Amino acid sequence: MLIGPEASPRFPWVILLICLICTIAKFLHSSMDPGAQTAMLEWGGALPTRVSQFFSLPIAAWSDHGFLTLFTALFIHASWLHLLGNMVYLWVFGLPLERRLGWAGMIFVFLSGGALANLLVCLRVPELASPIVGASGAVSAVVGAYLGLFPGRRIGMFLPLGLYLQFARIPAILVIGSWFTLQLVYTVVGPITGVVAWWTHMAGFTLGLIFALLVRAGTQIRLG
Repeated sequence: MLIGPEASPRFPWVILLICLICTIAKFLHSSMDPGAQTAMLEWGGALPTRVSQFFSLPIAAWSDHGFLTLFTALFIHASWLHLLGNMVYLWVFGLPLERRLGWAGMIFVFLSGGALANLLVCLRVPELASPIVGASGAVSAVVGAYLGLFPGRRIGMFLPLGLYLQFARIPAILVIGSWFTLQLVYTVVGPITGVVAWWTHMAGFTLGLIFALLVRAGTQIRLG
C-alpha cells in the first residue's frame, strides 16, 4: 500500500477540491436508479463517436458535440474502486507536485492532461459507443509530471513480508516504471475495455511527463 510523501508546507486545496468533486459526483451517481446512472455517464462522459467529429467541424460548433465532456468526464467514476484507486495515486504523487507547481500549475496538469488523454483515446477508438469516464488520464498526467520533476525521489510503501508489513522507501522511478510497464502490457493484450482504459493512462502519463520536462527546461534557461 502506498502512502504519501512528507507533508506539504502549504495546504493542498486543489487536490482536496478534486477529491471532493469526484466523491460528490460518485455519491450522486450511486443514489440514482440504473437508468439515471446510465444517463449521467452518457451526459458527462466523453463519447468517442461524438468527440471524434470535432476536427471535421468549425471550432464554434465543438461545444455542441461534447467538447466540455472531455473535462466533465474526469470527475465521474462508474465504481467506488475506480474512484479510490485514482484518488490514492492523486494524493501520493499530487501533493509534492502541487507544492512544486502551485495551484495554477496543478490545475493545468490535471485538466489539460486528462482532457487531452480523453481526446486522444476518442480519436484512437472513434467507433466506441460507451462513454469514457474517470480521472485516470488526469491522474496519469500527474504521475508523469511527478517523474519528470522528481526522478530521484523515493516513495514510502508498506511491503508485505509474511504476516507483517514493512515500511520502505522505494525509488520513484521503480514504482512508476512498474506501473507504466503494467499499462503497456494491458494496452497490448487486454480486452477492448482494458485497451481504452490503458491507452487513457498511457496518453495522460506521456503528456504529464512532457509538461514536466518543459518546466525543467524553462527553469534551467532562466537560471542560466
